[in-house]
Amino acid sequence: MPLLELPNGYYELPRGKLANVVTCLEMLENPLVEVPLLPPGFSLVRVDPADSVTYREVFSKVGQHIMWFSRAIMPDDKLRSILANPQTEPYFLLQGDKKVGILELDFTDLPNCELAFFGLTQNAIGQGVGRALMNQAIAKAWAKGINRLWVHTCHFDHPNALGFYQRSGFKPFKLMVEIHDDPRQTGHLPRHASPQVALLEK
Repeated sequence: MPLLELPNGYYELPRGKLANVVTCLEMLENPLVEVPLLPPGFSLVRVDPADSVTYREVFSKVGQHIMWFSRAIMPDDKLRSILANPQTEPYFLLQGDKKVGILELDFTDLPNCELAFFGLTQNAIGQGVGRALMNQAIAKAWAKGINRLWVHTCHFDHPNALGFYQRSGFKPFKLMVEIHDDPRQTGHLPRHASPQVALLEK
């Protein structure tokens, strides 16, 4: 990964490109004494790796308003391979029988674990389930004997995300800038997605 060394100043992006400031955070020990249960009516189920259609639908509901696009542009065979990898643990959060969240742990770089995806649909936010879901993520990760759990967030994310991760026990360790095609321009996200990010026509 190249180290960005530029003088202070403004840099214009080509139309159709986005710049995203990413914060990487890590947790070096398990902060939990015990794991609270999910609130009544909520449960976790493993994702069916063969059902990429349902996965993409839930991924979109959870993430299109915060510019989640990586799995939207990914070919089906690669997506199914990731979901079926025994070192990956993808879950849906259910409220009753309705899918309202995603939690995914990536153990492919042991003894490190990445909290690869963590999010709720907009109508599930504010019910207190986010904290319980994070505690489930932390417990499941550290149960595998890891020595480091890490996650990244960005300025496209919910404005409370960084503070939430820090209150959960993560500490920032690196900043990055990601340059990528605007997925609303390529047709991988609807044009109304992530309205907090300006859409400039090519």
